[in-house]
Amino acid sequence: MQAKRIIPCLDVDDGRVVKGVKFKGIQDAGDPAELARRYNEDGADELTFLDIGASYKSRATLLDVVRKVAAEVFIPLCVGGGIRAIDDMRDAMNAGADKVAVCTSALNRPELLREMANAYGSQCVVLSIDAKRVTDGGGLQWHAFSHGGRTDTGIDAIEWAVRAAELGAGEILLNSIDADGTGGGYDLELTRRILNAVPVPVIASGGAGTLDQIAEVLLSTASSEMPQNIAPNETMGADAALVASLLHFGKTTIAEIKKHAEEKGVCVRW
Repeated sequence: MQAKRIIPCLDVDDGRVVKGVKFKGIQDAGDPAELARRYNEDGADELTFLDIGASYKSRATLLDVVRKVAAEVFIPLCVGGGIRAIDDMRDAMNAGADKVAVCTSALNRPELLREMANAYGSQCVVLSIDAKRVTDGGGLQWHAFSHGGRTDTGIDAIEWAVRAAELGAGEILLNSIDADGTGGGYDLELTRRILNAVPVPVIASGGAGTLDQIAEVLLSTASSEMPQNIAPNETMGADAALVASLLHFGKTTIAEIKKHAEEKGVCVRW
């Protein structure tokens, strides 16, 4: 059985780690390098660094902060925010990133994913999808949002994930805007649909409030709200869980997350 990953997420704006609810109400959560050092020592499997202000403020990723974070960790580091071209990806990789995540730039120009995969390999290309539930003819649907969750592109999030994987994205970072920072749990239905649609690993993000919720998204993505004509997938959970608030504000530790997940039947890395 493949081990599931626990990945702390550093949402960075103006050089500080921040956290909000549903991409709003941002509050300070600490220094990126200090948190990166702590999570590396505590047993994180990877670390994700997202410069959340880069896209909508039209500025480059804070490469100096990336370098400081990279110097503190000996685990894979994924960097996203403000990556608009191969040159930006190269700068991030040279600053210490092992993977690069793109969101708005890929929505604006999907071919960027193919260019990135050709240059560095699909294993280095992560598509970040900021997805939100929308009302469309009464059916359950999610749209992909751009510019830090501010702009509804009208693009179906699941169809976008499929196309991105075909273009060369080697992993999907699935952010639920509806669940983000709420502590109410991951969007299991959205996660299940993306998992069933793409052949690449999926990282579930947004909503972790309890240890049970983290174990749940890694074990199963079945939902009681699923349409009856869609069979639930009880055995395939997300490949990794992104965690932010629970860790940043000292509500739990990576060791506690892994211990609890293992007790629930999740295969984790120690």
